[in-house]
Amino acid sequence: MSLTSLPLVEISGPPRDRGRQYGEQARAQIGRAMAYYAEAFGHSSGLTWRQVTERAARWVEPSAAFAPELVEEMTGIAEGAGVGFLDILALNARGEIIYDSTFAAMEPPDGCTSFALLEEASGDGHVYAGQNWDWRHAVADTVMVLRVVQPGRPTVIMHVEAGQVGRQGASSAGIALNANGLGGRFDAAVGVPQTLIRRRVLDSPNLNAALEALTKSKAHIASNALITHRDGFAIDLETTPGAVGWMYPEGGLLVHGNHYQAFVPPQLAAAYRPGSADSLVRVPRAETGLRAVRASSGTSEARKRIRSAMSDHLGYPESLCTHPDEAQPAVKRWATLLSSCVDLTTGDYMIAAGTPCDHDYEVVPWNLYDAPESP
Repeated sequence: MSLTSLPLVEISGPPRDRGRQYGEQARAQIGRAMAYYAEAFGHSSGLTWRQVTERAARWVEPSAAFAPELVEEMTGIAEGAGVGFLDILALNARGEIIYDSTFAAMEPPDGCTSFALLEEASGDGHVYAGQNWDWRHAVADTVMVLRVVQPGRPTVIMHVEAGQVGRQGASSAGIALNANGLGGRFDAAVGVPQTLIRRRVLDSPNLNAALEALTKSKAHIASNALITHRDGFAIDLETTPGAVGWMYPEGGLLVHGNHYQAFVPPQLAAAYRPGSADSLVRVPRAETGLRAVRASSGTSEARKRIRSAMSDHLGYPESLCTHPDEAQPAVKRWATLLSSCVDLTTGDYMIAAGTPCDHDYEVVPWNLYDAPESP
């Protein structure tokens, strides 16, 4: 079935034009995103949205040096939505802004549980990648699916918060990116926002370029990236402003949460504690559930078993399938905003638009490989 539960936005052409199309189509969602973060930043720090956007100016120079075409795209988004460029940059650098100690009340990293299932573990011989994307429940009405058709580069499908140029997704090059926050404080140097790094990964024409986008960039904050390739390869990279750790699938399965699993960076080792304690539960529960996919008799059953695995409620409400904790103020409530499952073999991009326990996976009406420039 076609996905009707989330806004679908398709953009094409050169960067500035793509951005204007994006901003025009997502104007309402971008306004809601700005309103939420104005409230959330104000709640945690007392700063006004204007003060937040003034701080976002720190990321103009590193962003332009790393990906000038994405700065052009963000400029176009601002023009199309009728807002300021720094408003859009602040939405893209919200994770980096939160990293500042001023926003300590917002500090916990993105809660997410990512997975890769290779042919030997999927039951139907397909390669799957996906995740439960957990973040602030109040941004749910800003989430959208974005398709980017860009000259000379792979076509990209992503699910993002409105106004962002990158987050999680997959491309016509057969590469999927799933990401998780890791937390921890490093040096004070200003680095590249994660939304730009993640988009650069998805814009990559091949696996090596995708890995270099992660290993050769100077990020501002630590973040985990699980890269899956349609040819049956997956690797997880725990990237930090300093060292990078990595791990590979075992038995065709790889799962990552929000704690360091490959290594603990030396800057944190002496006193490291996971920023999201529930990650210590989510990862093994996802592994257990996803191992059952191997016994699937076909593609339909494999997809049902993946959804079932990602619907686990041990530790509820902060479980693998996360539900809002009514004991928390509305501005601080977490939830699984959506669950994604990309079949890199067929090109089907599937999304459960909310908690997977009560939302079916729906197929986005764009196939990954329905692109004239597909490699």
